[in-house]
Amino acid sequence: MSRKAARTIPRRTFLAAGAGLALAGPLASLSRAAAPPIVMKTHTYKKVGDLEIQADVYRPDDDRLRPVVVWIHGGALIVGFRESVSQRVKDWAAEAGYVLVSIDYRLAPETQLPGIIEDLEDAFAWIRREGPGLFSADPSRIAVAGGSAGGYLTLASGYRVTPAPTVLLSFWGYGDLIGPWFSQPSPHARHRTQEVTREEALKQVAGPPISDSRQRAGNGGAFYQYCRQQGVWPQLVSGWDPKKEAAKFYPYMPLKNVTKDYPPTMLMHGTADTDVPFEQSQLMAAAMKRHGAPHELLPIDRGEHGLKGGDPAAINAAYAQAFAFADRYMNAD
Repeated sequence: MSRKAARTIPRRTFLAAGAGLALAGPLASLSRAAAPPIVMKTHTYKKVGDLEIQADVYRPDDDRLRPVVVWIHGGALIVGFRESVSQRVKDWAAEAGYVLVSIDYRLAPETQLPGIIEDLEDAFAWIRREGPGLFSADPSRIAVAGGSAGGYLTLASGYRVTPAPTVLLSFWGYGDLIGPWFSQPSPHARHRTQEVTREEALKQVAGPPISDSRQRAGNGGAFYQYCRQQGVWPQLVSGWDPKKEAAKFYPYMPLKNVTKDYPPTMLMHGTADTDVPFEQSQLMAAAMKRHGAPHELLPIDRGEHGLKGGDPAAINAAYAQAFAFADRYMNAD
């Protein structure tokens, strides 16, 4: 697969000053001052026709074998791109000495749900196959993190990817694709910032397949507004009627696929979320509890989508707890 020239990122811009993340993992004895700078390289992990689907790999500028953190961006499976990486996750990966891989995937509705999950599976296959030689990745230790739709795909990786990742961090994600929250019109003002007709919505996404919403001529956000106003997101991203063809969604729904072998999972979610209900993480936590899968649920009181409105101290503490949870599994003997 193709690769682009490396770009060096000074650690002072990659690691927020005073981030307060403790060194962890295989490089815990390496001081920050002695650590090599972070280098980013872009790779094409897959091609579909003429479309190159890419991943950005951030790693210290050496050839030491390192565990991997895979970041999956959000955007309702409709918008977003690999450069939108959580700064907190970047800081954590750099402090702990992990390789960070941020992936693109084909976006809906130009590509339907099965194709998106296929890209997810292929990205992990590429990391395991090419990662050790291409960017000194340790494929036996892979953490996955993502927010919103990226949280959904993080949870999906727990059973769609073989072998399963080491640990999952789902930030305000979801495991259910066909419940009333998605398959009925939303009552929330955030989904009615503009009224969109079906004709206008479909015109926004009438182009060829894309894996970066900046490649789209139309406005994917307007399409999403229409989906939530009408309660048609499940049908338009999959092609299936969630009422008449619910079973077709089940292979793509983490909530239906938790077992005792599901990876250890940290769930973080705002209790006042009006885009992805807090209940979504509660349902996943309950399923994992039933099956005996290791997990923790970190609620952020009064937190909206993305935790906006939550107490900053509580949010900082929750992230520290989440990353410590992941480190325990990433560095277990």
